[in-house]
Amino acid sequence: MDVLTPLDSAFLRLESHDAPLHIASAAVFDGPAPSYDDLLALVGSRLPLLPRYRQRVREVPLWLGRPVWVDDRAFDLRYHVRHSALPRPGNDEQLRTLCARLLSQPLDRDRPLWEAWLVEGLDGDRWALVSKVHHCMVDGIAGFDLLSRILDTRPDPGPPPIDVWEPGPEPSRLELLTTAVTSLPRPRPEMLLAAVAHPRRALAEVAEDLRGLANWAGVVRPAPASSLTGPITTHRSWAWAVVSLSDVRTVRQAYGGTVNDVVLALVTSAFRDLLVVRGEQPGPHVVRSLVPVSVRARHADRDPASSNRVSAVIAELPVHVEGAVDRLAAVRHELDRLKASGEVTAGEAVTTAAELVPPVLLSTGLFGGFRLPQRQIVTVTTNVPGPRVPLWALGRRMRAVYPFVPIADRVRTGVAITSYDGRLTFGVTGDADSMPDLEVLTKGVEGAMAELLSTVGPP
Repeated sequence: MDVLTPLDSAFLRLESHDAPLHIASAAVFDGPAPSYDDLLALVGSRLPLLPRYRQRVREVPLWLGRPVWVDDRAFDLRYHVRHSALPRPGNDEQLRTLCARLLSQPLDRDRPLWEAWLVEGLDGDRWALVSKVHHCMVDGIAGFDLLSRILDTRPDPGPPPIDVWEPGPEPSRLELLTTAVTSLPRPRPEMLLAAVAHPRRALAEVAEDLRGLANWAGVVRPAPASSLTGPITTHRSWAWAVVSLSDVRTVRQAYGGTVNDVVLALVTSAFRDLLVVRGEQPGPHVVRSLVPVSVRARHADRDPASSNRVSAVIAELPVHVEGAVDRLAAVRHELDRLKASGEVTAGEAVTTAAELVPPVLLSTGLFGGFRLPQRQIVTVTTNVPGPRVPLWALGRRMRAVYPFVPIADRVRTGVAITSYDGRLTFGVTGDADSMPDLEVLTKGVEGAMAELLSTVGPP
């Protein structure tokens, strides 16, 4: 039995009926659509590469230990891979509506925590593969690596791996309790030895962590009230915007910084547009975004396609700045400040420290503490690199992929960005009741891109 990490366990504890915590995507392929049985055979042939896809979560009695992964002895692939179709004309708006309905539903905790749908009937001779995976299994980067394992990097793949899977026995309550005892928090002598061997480095790391925690403490104050935060329902809406990756690089080369600077500037412009359309003042500190940061490279010794390897920073999006160019400069300044703030290492240190907290205390604290309404975070913005090469499913090329990020706890919108095939796609998740105007955000992203390009001039 594998024990979930504290961060993976947290995603289970933080989930509620109103806020299912799965990440998802809709991959659109050139047609014709495969048969359901062919897709079923494709996914089944890749399961040897994805052991978590045939395992479910078992809780330790009384939360005395972190949850564990156990083989699902009743695993049924047909339950997880499903079939749907759009009515005519089968346009993108109908696809988004279907996806929003599918992605509003929580995953069944008694089964492996993933689902996929074959969606037929898209116009232009297209079809889609909609998938969702619980956040306790993967983060965004690992999620796209999983997509790469299911799909192929060429139209005519070789033979699938041989499947020799035999489910292990169902653990008893006594075995679960034994696992809880053997996985109890304990001191890590290697950390002490490293500190003794390199005291200056250890002191520098502690100082950086303290500086980061101080910066995190600075955002304890509530964000100014706006229509962007408040209670959310169980229903989701979903929209997306697409820009050219080469256009983003053109702007980056003209004004400096990184691609991520330009991406966050586009998101900032979109939120400014939304506030203006709603008749609200886009003042400073109004849009405070949680920005996950991957620390996967520091854990290269672990499976790159499983679990969560993330920290985070909190960025004040400068929606009060007029002019797209000045807004880009303000975003660059904010991100440079965050890079020097130590928030990333502080967040990772908190996650590491959580391994030393008794599971029952950690679970109770997470379950109770995060049921209280938070007023500090307004949105979440996550930029996840997508597949670097074209992907194929049963000889059909993937034309585009649209990411979905979950929202929770008074956060009414979330933005996920990914790259594929020369394009950047912005997937915008919203609470269906309080955010009926997501198209203002998607049009704002594309409009800001056009405005920035117009300032660059001809190449």
